[in-house]
This record gives sequence, C-alpha cells and structure tokens, in this order.
Amino acid sequence: MTDDDVELEARLAEQESFDPPASFVDQANVTDEAIYDEFSENWPECWTRAADLLSWDSEYSTVLDDSDEPFYEWFADGDLNAAYNCVDRHVEDGNKNRVAIKWEGEHGNTRTYTYQDLYREVNEFAATLQELGVKENDVVTMYMPMIPELPIAMLACARIGAPHSVVFAGFSADALATRMNSADSEYLITADGYYRRGDALDHFQKAQEGLDNVEHDVAASVVVDRLGDDGFGHELSETQYDWDSLMDAHRGDRVAPVERNAEDMLFLMYTSGTTGEPKGVKHTTGGYLAYTAWTAQSVLDLEPGDTYWCSADIGWITGHSYIVYGPLALGTTTVMYEGTPDYPERDRLWDIIEKYAVDVFYTAPTAIRAFMKWGTEYPDSHDLSSLRLLGTVGEPINPRAWKWYYTHIGHESCPIVDTWWQTETGGMMVTTLPGIGTMKPGSAGPPSPGIDATIVDTAGEDVDAGRAGYLTVNKPWPGMLRTLYQNDERFIDEYWEEYSDPDTDEWVYFPEDGAKIDDDGYMTILGRVDDVLNVSGHRLGTMEIESAIVGVNGVAEAAVVGGDHDLKGEAVYAYVITEDGYAEDEDLRESIIKGVEDGIGPIARPEQVIFTEELPKTRSGKIMRRLLEEIANGEELGDTTTLRNPEIVDEIEAKVSGD
Repeated sequence: MTDDDVELEARLAEQESFDPPASFVDQANVTDEAIYDEFSENWPECWTRAADLLSWDSEYSTVLDDSDEPFYEWFADGDLNAAYNCVDRHVEDGNKNRVAIKWEGEHGNTRTYTYQDLYREVNEFAATLQELGVKENDVVTMYMPMIPELPIAMLACARIGAPHSVVFAGFSADALATRMNSADSEYLITADGYYRRGDALDHFQKAQEGLDNVEHDVAASVVVDRLGDDGFGHELSETQYDWDSLMDAHRGDRVAPVERNAEDMLFLMYTSGTTGEPKGVKHTTGGYLAYTAWTAQSVLDLEPGDTYWCSADIGWITGHSYIVYGPLALGTTTVMYEGTPDYPERDRLWDIIEKYAVDVFYTAPTAIRAFMKWGTEYPDSHDLSSLRLLGTVGEPINPRAWKWYYTHIGHESCPIVDTWWQTETGGMMVTTLPGIGTMKPGSAGPPSPGIDATIVDTAGEDVDAGRAGYLTVNKPWPGMLRTLYQNDERFIDEYWEEYSDPDTDEWVYFPEDGAKIDDDGYMTILGRVDDVLNVSGHRLGTMEIESAIVGVNGVAEAAVVGGDHDLKGEAVYAYVITEDGYAEDEDLRESIIKGVEDGIGPIARPEQVIFTEELPKTRSGKIMRRLLEEIANGEELGDTTTLRNPEIVDEIEAKVSGD
C-alpha cells in the first residue's frame, strides 16, 4: 500500500457516517425526508404512490383488504398485466427505440434489445406458449442460465397469465424435479448449456435428469440453443422443441395481454425451508409489481434514461425484482451478464461498467470482499465515472468492505444503499433512501417509508438501542408473499405465529433474522436466527464477530460458525481469508483474536482461527456455513454438489484436523 492509501484507510476508519453528495441529492427521485411521516400518517393509502407507477386496465377501489389476516390483499379489485407494464406501454409512449436489455456473454459476444425488440419477442414467445398448450394459470418452469431468453420467457408467461417458476441454473437435477413436482408444472423452458470460466457446460443433460424424476407427464419442453457449435449434440424428443424453430414459426404474431387481477399469481419462487422441503413463495401481480417499481425508483434512484446493472442471477428473487420487473416497469435499461466476475480477468465487471457507462450498480457483499482481496489495480484501470449510485444485497456488509466499495468503486461520490430484504418480502424493506439518509457503514439503515419494522426480544418487547434482538414487521406491505403454494398452514406457522396474537388480530411477520438498532433508528442485520451462537449462555451474532474480524488489517473475508464445546456449549470457529501480501501467521492470528475481544468482548474469543485460501460457496456466492460447522465438529460432511469450489472443503478439513 502507498502512503496515500494508508492515510485514506486511516481517515475512513475514523469516519462512522457519510452524507450523500449534494450533486446526487439535487437529481434524486426522493429528497424530502417528510416522506417517512407522510407514509406513516397516511397508511395504507400511502401505497397508491407505488400503484400509480403502473398502468391499470381496471382501477382498484381498495388499497388494502385485511379482512382475512394474515392473507392480506392489495389493490384487490384492480386488473392489470405485468408484461404490458414492462414492455408495451413504453413502446406506446414513444420510447420503442430505448434499450431495454443489454446482454453480454462470457466470451464477449453481446445482444441489445430495444423495447420494440422486446415487445416483438415477448409476443412471439407468448404465441409459442399458447400453441404448446399453455393456458392461463398453468405454471411454467424455467431452468435457464443468464441469457436474454429467460426474461423474454418470463414476460411472455406474464402476458398470457401463466405464472412462472424460475429454478436457478446452478441447482441440481433433483432440485428441478422437486420444484416441478411441487408446482404441478407440465412445461419447462431450458437451454442446451452455457459458459462458465471459458468452459461449455452441458445443461441439457442435467435438465433431462430432472425431467426423468418428475412425477407427472410433462407436456412440452423448449430448449434454447446457447452453445451452437460448442454444443454436446443432444437430440430432442417428441415433446422437446427448439426455441429458434418455434419463434421462426410465430414471427410477427401478436398476443393481447391478458387482464389479470392484482391478486392473481405472477410467479412462484422456491426458497430453502427449515424442514428440508423448499417453500413455494407466491407473489402476485399488482402489489409485487407496484412495490418493485416503487423501490427501484426510490431506493435505486432509477430513471428511464439510466443504464443499470444488478449482478445477481435471475434465478434468485433479486434478479426477478431488480433485473426484470422493477427496472423494466420504469423503462430503464437493464444489463445482464452471463459469466463470472473474474473471467477472463479480474477486471471483467469494471470493464462492463466502463463499456456500457453504467449509472447504478447493485451487487453482493460476497463479491465486494473478493474485489478487495484481488486489489485496487483492477477497478483503478477503468473509468468508473459514469456511476451515480452503488448498492449491496444478499447479506450484511461489514464496515470495512463498505468503505472499500465507497472509496475505490464510488470514489466517494456515490451513495451506497445497503438493502435488507428477502424472497418473501418481494423487495427492499430496510435501507437508507439515497437522496435523504445519512449512511452508516455496516448498518442497513432505517425501515423504508411505509414499513413498520422493529427489533424485539423473545417476549416481543422492543429492545434498547445497541442490544440484539429479532427483526419483526408489524404491518403488511404490497410486495409481500401472499402464502406458500398450496400450504397456507406452513405459511402461518413459519412467518406469523412466533410473535402474533390472533385473539387480538395483531399479526406480526417474523422473517427469522436477528438485528440491533441504534439511537437513530438504524438497523444492523446480524443474520439468520440460526446464525446465532450460544457461547456460555451468551447469544452472539455471527455477523458481529465476522465484522470484528474483517475490521483487522490484512483480513479480506471471514466466516464464523459454532463448534461443540464441553464447557461453553458452543465455541467460536473463525475461517479467515487474508488479503494479498499478508502472511497467515501467529501475529495476524493474535490480531484477529484481539480484534474480536476489543470489538465484542472476551466471551466471543475464537476457539480456533483457521486460515484458508477460499471459503466454500454456492454458485450464487453464499458461504456454505453448514459445511464449516460440520468440519468444526468433526462430523461427516453433507452434500457438496451445490458448491462452486468443492475442492476447498477437503483443504479446510485437513487444516482443522491438523493433517
């Protein structure tokens, strides 16, 4: 590090809050802090502000119907179509030549779709789906990589009123079968393969294995030829169809968008459940689309002329809400990228931002920590001056990573929105509004306007500032899940019963996350409730310990889990990745232990600090802490097939065991 870098790090380390630049505030979509009071005093009618961002076929007369709590309904007597709102109306408004999607493949090949192009292809694939027998309310499963055909297929389904269920392409064949069985889905859209770090992957074979385990007849599968000459030569069966051939047969076809009631299902999104069976989260057309459009406008500050990039995969809720539906509802240009951030070089993301002059960039803390480890020379070699706003999503971001992002990517001129939300919430719930709020690194911020969130103890009482507790949401919101597919009982049991009192009609949503709140009402998310360690009777959030570790000079990333201990019950095991140029030695180990003791207390002192080159991560970038717990406890390791780096598990296990 240069002397200037050291001075900068020292200055930032002392700074605990950051105000948005005046130049950003001057152009921001939301700048009046009175919006919080306005939404609170005018609730639930305040949510007409979100609904007004959409075009309705039939206007709603009631904002919220809470007569059957907790099965809340939003804008329930209104009708609209999501595809019309994301495509047609922009064409009709004279913006047909505005770019809707900019796509870049891993090998550098590109495709650009204007809103007119998107209108054409969505219509043609909607006609294709109808020819294959897809009817309104049929669930269509999509098992696809990050290629433009995925959002086209999603919008085509929305156009004809057929809910879609997108399965992340990195999931196993069994995961596909489980989700198709649960959704009773008879239709699949997939691809022959895709590229990852230069290699062509055979996705068709995996999809076929999944289809073989579907318990009902599958009427039709559509296969996109992504690999071309690099393909694996698979032959299609009688019920499998080539995407291009079907589209050629429907060139020029137009399909009128089906009027959907606001409470009609738009899509299913399966998420992990504590019982091992995935949960089919049901999102509906009106409330979800209004909420994603509103949060994209107010939190991400998106405007129609922006080029915006969310680096998530559409197979996750972040991709649904903030690659497809939110940005396209606002008429924004959304960027899609097929590959990984380090192929062919570690500057790939910064190259894309420079190439497309991206205005707003939304990524995960996991990625930011990787960028830190790789070094500043990669972003420094590109012109990132187009950036206006940065965001983070997926997990809490520690203060050191936040400050690195703010300094080296945003050059201290871009606000950062650190957003907490879930598959179930549909959109952002806790974050600063970038044109209003002071930013506190490591703290997501206050609840968004209209969101009544609090931190409570086990008795449901509000905790004092600085104390850890459980995050709860006390009023419904438009983007919320309506139920779990065909399982209302589980919906109530998992999300509502913990802190609710049905006798008094006080229904409280429990997202199963721990958090703490400060004197200014800013919330710091501590992670899942099951990511809390019980050390000698003290409940310690893994996020707090990880933040203390990453705050130590020389540490790039850390994961903390609990291991069995005869005296303490649980002991802290810390798995640590060092920054380039720092030795994995006893001095650093002692600095880490001291950092935890100073930041939290001696009770949180790690039992072991294990240095590792990598952490076991899923293909979506999430740390597989379950495996780290099994290693700490010397247990037989569970399934590693969903990891993108399974080889690291054996290396970590050998270090812990001393082999």
